[in-house]
Amino acid sequence: MKKIITLIAAVAAVFSLTSCGYNTMQANEEEVLAKWGDVEAAYQRRMDLIPNLVEVVKGYAAHEKDTLTAVTDARSKAGSFQVSKDVMDNPAALQKFQSIQGELSSALSKLMVLVEKYPDLKANQNFMDLQHQLEGTENRINVARVRYNEAVQKFNTSIRTFPNSITNSMLLHLKLKEPFKAQEGAATAPKVNIR
Repeated sequence: MKKIITLIAAVAAVFSLTSCGYNTMQANEEEVLAKWGDVEAAYQRRMDLIPNLVEVVKGYAAHEKDTLTAVTDARSKAGSFQVSKDVMDNPAALQKFQSIQGELSSALSKLMVLVEKYPDLKANQNFMDLQHQLEGTENRINVARVRYNEAVQKFNTSIRTFPNSITNSMLLHLKLKEPFKAQEGAATAPKVNIR
């Protein structure tokens, strides 16, 4: 009888270890890191395209220096902000990263409004190609952010639910990851003024 109880206890211990979630939590964290890499790649693609766009517009709109300078400055600021992997664990660092990227998006929006003043520029095939690339890049950034947030939700859920939460508190000590959040004022639709 004692051997049967020992055997049952051993089988129960093996089954409890297989459902502790250790590997699941590790896999979920790796997915978060991979999705964060996708976000960074999308932002880098935008950073690489901006100089080309600015140079094309400069040729047509040299006297619109303020807008072009704002785009160049925003790109420089975004490029100088060093993002480390721990930004996902730090709400303040993630907010600063989002703020800098938002400034760049705002400057690019102003550049697109500027383009409306120059019909020759809009007809230029090089500009049109760059504009399509930039629009595609902005879409990629959005998709990467959404996928990152989905991975963060999956990861955060996996470290907070039972029995994984016990395994995490005893062995892994993983922290919740920060998702991307909408910027302040994003809920208000922009006003379009066509003259």
